[in-house]
Amino acid sequence: MPPHKIETGHRDVVHDIAMDYYGKRIATASSDNTIKIIGVSGTSHQQLATLSGHEGPVWQIAWAHPKYGSMLASCSYDGRVIIWKEGSKPDEWAQEHTFNEHKSSVNSIAWAPHELGLCLACGSSDGNVSVFMARSDGGWETTRIDQAHPVGVTSVSWAPSMAPGALISPGPSGQFEYVQKLASGGCDNTVKVWKLTNGSWRMVQQQFLCCHHRPVS
Repeated sequence: MPPHKIETGHRDVVHDIAMDYYGKRIATASSDNTIKIIGVSGTSHQQLATLSGHEGPVWQIAWAHPKYGSMLASCSYDGRVIIWKEGSKPDEWAQEHTFNEHKSSVNSIAWAPHELGLCLACGSSDGNVSVFMARSDGGWETTRIDQAHPVGVTSVSWAPSMAPGALISPGPSGQFEYVQKLASGGCDNTVKVWKLTNGSWRMVQQQFLCCHHRPVS
């Protein structure tokens, strides 16, 4: 099959793309400070919406699991993370929530496995990792890993739900409970694994990557 070119309509570099759960839409992030939503079907495509809200280059986007509705997260050089929610029409998107926890560029975001709830991890150049968990009352609960990588966080990733033992472990009562575990990479050339224990994130593993001489991204 010949390659299929999609015209995004961006006026600057495209940094990230993400396809939704059903493979019917693509979101793109660009240095022109916008996000484009593009519908795809076979070899055809259609620009559905342009999301404007960031005041700097948008580095990464991530679709939430559809069980939580049609939602998209984005992070930017402006230090903000925005949760976008689709309205009743494909071209209607609104800012559901904006997080201003970080004091520098937010470089990476990742939704947790849907079994853990609507939960988003973010890594920033300020060295911190923040985790936002949606509450039933519509608000968000925040936990943070201060100075996870003091010279900057470049990437975050959750333990996959299908990995044996990654999400479920025996609790104190003998019943199985979910485990929240994520990994972060940084400008210090290291990867660290963190686990949420009694409401606080604790490092359970650190790997100095001797084969890497530049930041892990």
